[in-house]
Amino acid sequence: MSAATAASAATVTLAEGSWQYRGLNAQNPGLDHLSDGLLDLVEAGVPVVAGTADLQYSNGLVKFAQRHPDRFVQFGISEQNMVSAAAGLATTGASPFVATFASFLALLCCEQIRMDVAYTKLPVRLIGHHTGIALGFYGTSHHATEDISVMRAIAGLTVVSPADGPQLRAAIRASAAWPEPIYFRTSRGRDPQVYADDVVFEFGKGIEHSTGTDLTIIACGTQVHPALRAAEVLRREGYSVGVIDMATIKPLDVELVRAAADRSSVVLTVEEHNVLGGLGAAVAEVMAESPSRARLVRHGIHDEYSLIAPPTHLYAHYRLDAPGIAAVVRETFA
Repeated sequence: MSAATAASAATVTLAEGSWQYRGLNAQNPGLDHLSDGLLDLVEAGVPVVAGTADLQYSNGLVKFAQRHPDRFVQFGISEQNMVSAAAGLATTGASPFVATFASFLALLCCEQIRMDVAYTKLPVRLIGHHTGIALGFYGTSHHATEDISVMRAIAGLTVVSPADGPQLRAAIRASAAWPEPIYFRTSRGRDPQVYADDVVFEFGKGIEHSTGTDLTIIACGTQVHPALRAAEVLRREGYSVGVIDMATIKPLDVELVRAAADRSSVVLTVEEHNVLGGLGAAVAEVMAESPSRARLVRHGIHDEYSLIAPPTHLYAHYRLDAPGIAAVVRETFA
């Protein structure tokens, strides 16, 4: 490229509504919660070091990097190296948080997470963002519908799926006192807010929003908000519906699952994930070992590679929006 051409390219202004990712992310305040949580820890004296694999704009870590450039590492497109380096940092007494697309972190880096982080019991915090089908047009290679299954099978690794930004920030703050490595499963930062900004998070404890004798919906991550909306609709139709936010998938809140299974006729798990190995499987394991009167129905993506489309269209297609969840409930009782 000539000097004149380079100068001309540098002055190009993108049209409003462009797909250019920095511009889009600048309009997405939900991404700030990751950085805000890390900034909270720094202010509390925690020796945080944050890293990402070329995606500081897609996960909001640019805000942390601007405030603490000495605590930020840009690893480039080398996700496996990033995880191993985070393990090394943890041995020095640092508190490393590393983030990249969940499809790369949980799947590409599975070996490094298992051997370098979990096997050695190092307090590394792994943030897999844009989980499930949130990357839409990027395609099946970038969708992460297996990460819960893979991560919860690794011994000694905690798995958390926050429902929104405030809950993610609260979980990050709570991680300062949590001894095990953690895999945080987060979305794209554009999800409706469920909790107040001052929400408190406790690892291993589900949040019971309501109880019901006909049905208890147990949801995690992006599916908590539509589950709550679906429950409102179903109650107007005469159903007695409870909703549980199972933000910690491992360790699972076993007692809360048992109580729901004892109380309700149907337990419906809802997740933006393959129904095999995910939240539904974790709940099934508990119910199989603690027989109850409840029937279990697992709702999510039914063992297929997800389609390519805008996320909103995909949620509707897989019935992972409020109308879809309500329709699954009606079919179950019919």
